[in-house]
Amino acid sequence: MFIYLSKKIAIPNSIRLKCVSWNKDQGFIACGGEEGLLKVLKLETQTDDAKLKGLAAPSNLSMNQTLEGHSGAVQVVTWNEQYQKLTTSDQNGLIIVWMLYKGSWYEEMINNRNKSVVRSMSWNADGQKICIVYEDGAVIVGSVDGNRIWGKELKGIQLAHVAWSPDSKILLFGMANGEIHIYDNQGNFIVKMTISCLINVTGAISIAGIHWYPGTEGYIEPDCPCLAVIFDNGRGQIMRYENDENPVLLDTQMNVASIQWNHYGSVLAVAGCQKNISLDKEVNTVQFYTPFGEHLRTLKVPGKQMTAVSWEGGGLRIGLAVDSFIYFANIRPDYKWGYCSNTVVYAYTRPDRLEYSVVFWDTKNNEKFVKYVKSLMSITTCGDFCILATKADDNQPQQTLLVSAPGFLPDIEREREKLKGYQNAMKKGPVSSSVGQGTSNGKEDAEPESGNATYVLVLCNSIGTPLDSKYIDIDPLFVTMTKTHVIAASKEAFYTWQYRVAKKLTALEINQVAKTRKEGRERVYHIDDTPTGTTDGTFDFAKAFAFTDFQPLISKATRDPICCITATDKTLIVGRESGLIQRYSLPNVGLLQKYTLNYRAYQLSLNCNSSRLAIIDIAGVLTFLDLESRSSSGDGLAGEQATAAAGDPSKFERKDVWDMKWANDNPDLFAMMEKTRMYVFRNLDPEEPIQTSGYICNFEDLEIKSVLLDEIMKDPERPNKDYLINFEIRSLRDSRALIEKVGIEDASQFIEDNPHPRLWRLLAEAALQKLDLKTAEQAFVRCKDYQGIEFVKRLGNLQSESMKQAEVVAYFGRFEEAERMYLDMDRRDLAISLRMKLGDWFRVLQLLKTGSGDADDALLEQAYNAIGDYFADRQKWVNAVQYYLQGRNQERLAECYYMLEDYDGLERLANSLPENHKLLPDIGQMFVTVGMCEQAVNAYLKCSQPKAAVEACVHLNQWNKAVELAKDHNMKEIGPLLAKYASHLLEKNKRLEAVELYRKAHHFLDAARLMFKIADEEAKKRTRPLRVKKLYVLAALLVENYHEQMKTSQQSKAKGKKSEATSALAGLLEEDASSTDNRIVDNAWRGAEAYHFFLLAQRQLYDGNVDSAMKTALHLRDYEDIIPAVEIYSLLAICSSANRAFGTCSRAFIKLESLESLSPEHRQSYEDLALEIFTKYPPKDNRKSELDSISEGVDGKLPTCIVTGRIISEYQFWMCSTCKHCAMEQDISRHNFCPLCHSTLT
Repeated sequence: MFIYLSKKIAIPNSIRLKCVSWNKDQGFIACGGEEGLLKVLKLETQTDDAKLKGLAAPSNLSMNQTLEGHSGAVQVVTWNEQYQKLTTSDQNGLIIVWMLYKGSWYEEMINNRNKSVVRSMSWNADGQKICIVYEDGAVIVGSVDGNRIWGKELKGIQLAHVAWSPDSKILLFGMANGEIHIYDNQGNFIVKMTISCLINVTGAISIAGIHWYPGTEGYIEPDCPCLAVIFDNGRGQIMRYENDENPVLLDTQMNVASIQWNHYGSVLAVAGCQKNISLDKEVNTVQFYTPFGEHLRTLKVPGKQMTAVSWEGGGLRIGLAVDSFIYFANIRPDYKWGYCSNTVVYAYTRPDRLEYSVVFWDTKNNEKFVKYVKSLMSITTCGDFCILATKADDNQPQQTLLVSAPGFLPDIEREREKLKGYQNAMKKGPVSSSVGQGTSNGKEDAEPESGNATYVLVLCNSIGTPLDSKYIDIDPLFVTMTKTHVIAASKEAFYTWQYRVAKKLTALEINQVAKTRKEGRERVYHIDDTPTGTTDGTFDFAKAFAFTDFQPLISKATRDPICCITATDKTLIVGRESGLIQRYSLPNVGLLQKYTLNYRAYQLSLNCNSSRLAIIDIAGVLTFLDLESRSSSGDGLAGEQATAAAGDPSKFERKDVWDMKWANDNPDLFAMMEKTRMYVFRNLDPEEPIQTSGYICNFEDLEIKSVLLDEIMKDPERPNKDYLINFEIRSLRDSRALIEKVGIEDASQFIEDNPHPRLWRLLAEAALQKLDLKTAEQAFVRCKDYQGIEFVKRLGNLQSESMKQAEVVAYFGRFEEAERMYLDMDRRDLAISLRMKLGDWFRVLQLLKTGSGDADDALLEQAYNAIGDYFADRQKWVNAVQYYLQGRNQERLAECYYMLEDYDGLERLANSLPENHKLLPDIGQMFVTVGMCEQAVNAYLKCSQPKAAVEACVHLNQWNKAVELAKDHNMKEIGPLLAKYASHLLEKNKRLEAVELYRKAHHFLDAARLMFKIADEEAKKRTRPLRVKKLYVLAALLVENYHEQMKTSQQSKAKGKKSEATSALAGLLEEDASSTDNRIVDNAWRGAEAYHFFLLAQRQLYDGNVDSAMKTALHLRDYEDIIPAVEIYSLLAICSSANRAFGTCSRAFIKLESLESLSPEHRQSYEDLALEIFTKYPPKDNRKSELDSISEGVDGKLPTCIVTGRIISEYQFWMCSTCKHCAMEQDISRHNFCPLCHSTLT
């Protein structure tokens, strides 16, 4: 940051000021002083010039109101910004609350205890409460509307200061003796604050100020110190919270009067006076510190005694109360920002996020891209790229860097692994090595700290996409970059990284990337070393992390730390605090020369040919240092003349400079910012200044691009193009004026005397406008514009003046005018050609349609297709289809139909194409991706690709279609393919999918075999009989499908020559011949029957139909091979005993007791149960079983009704068309489906 005094306001009658406070929101400045003085001032800028914004705009007092009401000296003034109130107090203890009404301040409330004097007042963060402390220990907390919330008398204590915590839960009371007590917001004492900064301090001390930044604009770092306590002796501490045991300690070495944080909590201003030993007097001084105690700047202020300091709301100015004056100082903050390829990159904090918001604002297209970066340290830009330097977060590496950055983390992980490798090598013990020269002088037994902080350099493009990253172990306090290198420096060492970006690589280099990565493009040098530029004096990160003792390089302290760096493609300059400047060569880093200055450099900058170095020192003084002799001749006199022409850099000096930028294309041209003025220098000779407070982005082509960062930071989420300003330098303005007012010849002479490619281009364009082709060609030659030279030659070959004029108009981009001129000349073809070059196909179509003659069909189709492409690129597929249809572009039409999911249109297109059209395979593939098998097959067959059609069927599991196609086209590979896929499914235990596969492929017997296997395994579980029945039914249905398939195949072979009975018989014979598993084919329904009757018997038993249940259970005796005998006879025993048929029950028990599979315990329990039953009931049936009496019919075994389980003895009964099982007609009439196979009744 840079600070300078900018304004002074005198208080009438030389009344001394005691306090000053600047309202952060509305900009009012309240100042109180002796004799009851209280004034409210307001500085406002009034300008119509859009370029004059911020600090550069002239400011005037728009308000200067004296508030009457106090009689004694006003000692305390404090603002309530939220409610626009001003609270003031004087030495008599009178408190007045002032309110704004119609542009003036009026008394709203008055309070006076008449006992003691008010020492401090503080509003909490939301402006709802005020805490007032009196010298006698009285504390009052009141509300914004004037009501007292609570009051307390702290006995025996003299109060001096009060501060609220950001969450309003804690109050800090500063005592007159320097102690600070912590209370809750109800006035209950908690604890005394530990004051670490006063250890070993003797004598009386008092608190100069307590300020707790409330975090309203976010924090510059997570867990950032925000509570500042400074004592009058200059000692102080900055804490993260009220009980912080490790505060940041300060010793300002001055007598402090007042302190205050800026509105971001990033800079602490400490105001007071400092003893000047040489002059033997005290000087008013303001010191500026970061929250981490780093000293930023010192401002010296004239006058006898400074009493107060207050920041403006935007942090760009501070007000200082000195004697009877208010001094204002302007501040130029060190924003984290940069400029690369028309993009302004800047960072800001938000209260709702811990990370920095980094905005990549494309000023050309007015688009912005936001990335969130944790612990951002700096932004550095060059060319098309930028480097973000951040602190690494070991716990959450992905949050250290840009959030949501695809493809980026692997690089980071790679770098982290390198770093871990180095640290592990360090723990095993140092390995002797020389890094650079002289680094091995470090302590051999040096151990790295376990919590070594690491840092990350992230290379991004101009939209914030991370391209590469490097983990480094030196603190990148200073970072600079060139088009090939990134250089980062700590206080002791600097690191160079030769970065590469993919788009910059040639084909040859791409093949060598892996090799180059291994060789390593990273090196580290200690500042006290003297590298020679040879490779042996360099450090390879990739190897050093694993094998080198890197610790001495990092930790070896230097007595003369680095304070700034800069670099160009061939030179690196490092500045040190003693004033020493070290110059190194690049890319091979070798120390070339050392220069000694008698001041400490703050900012360095090299011109475009590395011949001159600009130095801005810590006090803002700009000087120059010539690195190379500027005389081009050996003649001494000529050398002196050259030096005179270029200005003598040793005598050049400018004060209050806070920014400067060399021109990218002229080594003698630079722009600098001095206070609120921009100066442009040519050969150290200044042009007239321009009033602005912008930061210089770029200086090229005699134009300076400047950005008003102060204005952007007021609303960083919405950057405005008005905040980017272009300034033309005098020679460009003069040349333009000469061309416009005097003429080309005089302008040409002026440009000859002040040559620059931009000026020659300006002359060439002016000559073209006037068709002065000779001058234009000469000017294009001077600015090396080959295209311009070619254009002039082409113009020379044209005969018509109007044609030349039209071509020139088109060259300058005035296309509407050029088209009009072509049409006036009746050259519609040239107008069409112009629009085609511009890609304005809508206009091409318009011109083609409006012409008098017939339009060229090929051109019309080209136009339709180009417009179709325009809509397709924007994913407006419906519009694209209309134009592709007219342009007969079938390929793009297919793509549009596919994107629109208009598969009917795609099918129509496929049908309209001739056979073997090259588009048909693509259309087939489109149908495959959406599962439309039939359409895909048709497309493939139409282009004579049956194999692709089969593959499509296989891919979509349409195996029956695949088998059919394979047979039709005599393809042999479908069988093995089917078997292979089935075995693949079975390996993965997807047996049901394999069944489905066989079924779809019409391999019904294989499917049935697999299904029976599944059913048998499910039956063994003995848990869900209904599921087992369903599985057996499915298996049996597959066998029925197999029968039907055999019958159909025989019919198709017979082709009507044989009767149906004969072909059916032939089908059965073929079944017998082909089937190896007769059980499956002949007894397909046995398993289903067994479980059907098993379930039916139990259903009847539970419904109370015990006789029917017993008869159904008797059928189960035939299915002992399917259902375990113990279950069959147990069920039969239960049903028969319930039916009082104890004879049947007895036979069931006999069978159970004789089963070999039973254990002795089970057999014993059956015997005991039988004994119990048959001692009560004799073992005989009451009536003869129906099953015993009518067991055999005339033609063998009688059928069983599958509805009731009874024997069917009638001649008429119903038979299922699917499973061929029977039922009595009166029983089946109540059903809609077959009870066994569940097929629909017909």
